[in-house]
Formats: sequence, C-alpha cells, structure tokens
Amino acid sequence: MLAKRIIPCLDVKEGKTVKGTRFVNFKEAGDPVVLGEFYSRQGADELVYLDITASHEGRKTFTDLVKRIAAHIDIPFTVGGGINALDDVDRLLNAGADKVSLNSAALKNPQIIGEVAKNFGSQVCVIAIDANFEDGKWICYLNGGRIPTERTLFEWAVEAAERGAGEILFTSIAHDGTRGGYANEALLELHRRLPIPVVASGGAGKLEHFRDAFQKGAADAALAAGVFHFGEITIPELKMYLSEYDIPVRM
Repeated sequence: MLAKRIIPCLDVKEGKTVKGTRFVNFKEAGDPVVLGEFYSRQGADELVYLDITASHEGRKTFTDLVKRIAAHIDIPFTVGGGINALDDVDRLLNAGADKVSLNSAALKNPQIIGEVAKNFGSQVCVIAIDANFEDGKWICYLNGGRIPTERTLFEWAVEAAERGAGEILFTSIAHDGTRGGYANEALLELHRRLPIPVVASGGAGKLEHFRDAFQKGAADAALAAGVFHFGEITIPELKMYLSEYDIPVRM
C-alpha cells in the first residue's frame, strides 16, 4: 500500500505566509522559505505554495521566491496561483518547482491540462478545485473562492483526470480554516470516481481529522496549513498518531 502523504500548505500574500478562514480574514504566519525548511526537516512529504491573490490580481506567480525555496528544501513542492500558459509552467519548473497547481486557468481553458501533461508529464499537473456545497451540489469557484461557476466538483474532477491531470487537490470552501474536519463524503466520492490521487484540503483541526480523511475519505494525501503554522500539530506527532491506526506513512 502506498504511503499516505502529509502536505503543509503555505498561502503566500505579498511575500508572507498567511492563513485565512473560508478564504478571507488572513493572519500572517511567517516567512515561506523558513517555514518550508522547517517542515522539510520535520518530515513533511511535500509542500504546496499558493500565490493566493495572483489570479485575482492578474499577476504571474512568484518566480524569485520559488528559486529561494528550491535552494533551501529537499522535498518536492508544488506551486500555484496565476498560472495561465505553458510558459508559466516552464518558468516555474525551471525555477525549481516539482509540480504546478492549476485552478482558475483550467476551469476557463480545460485544454491547458492536456497541454501541460503532454509537454511536462501528468505528474507535474495538479488540478486544484475550490468547491462549496450549495443547494445539494458542489459548485466550483474561480479566483480563490470568489466567483462561482457552472461546473460541479465530480464532473469537473473526472474531466480533469481524463484530460491528463496527475492529481486532484480538493478544498471545501465551507470547511477551510474552520478546524472542523475535512469533507470526507466528497473525498470518498472523488476516490470512487477517479483513477488518480486525491489530496484533501480544508478543515484540519485535530489529529483525528487527518485519520478520518484517510480512513473515511480514502484520501491519498492530506494538506493543512494553520495547525502546522501555529504549532498546534507537529508532523512527527501526526505521523506517529496515524501509524498507530495502521495508516501507512513515511516516518
């Protein structure tokens, strides 16, 4: 059985790591390079860096910061935010990123998924989906949870996988930053429908929430931010806890 991955997520705004609740009310959490180095030493399996206002502000993602991160950490990391073209992907991979996360750009132009997979490999292409449960459906959102679309979570995730995505990163907007647990029923449904790994995001507050994401949601990886940034849960402590429940993790 493949080991389950623990992935700290660093939302970056104006060069600082921040953490919000339901995509608003951001608090500063530290230097993204220093934090990344710390998580790498602690035993994180991967890192995700998101330039959270790049799409909304129409900017390109932070190439210089990616170079600094790559110089200081020795685990794989994904970069997202404001990636709209193959040139952006090429630039970020050359700066040292291992994967790119596409969200708004892929919803607006689904063909980019196949283009990234063809040019750089499916393993590079992470499709991030921010969705909110409304009127009995999971509605996908653009621009960091600001703009609803007509796409729904499951049909969009299936299409993304068919087009060549290597992984789905699903964030429940309603769960984000609430510390109430992940959207496990939706995660399980994604697992049932998809042939590619699913990363759980949004809602981690306790050790049990990670366990449930893996056991109830069948997630392949669990991403979290605030509980790591503010020292409430450490990665060694979390991995020890998960191993006690026979959840395979890299110690």
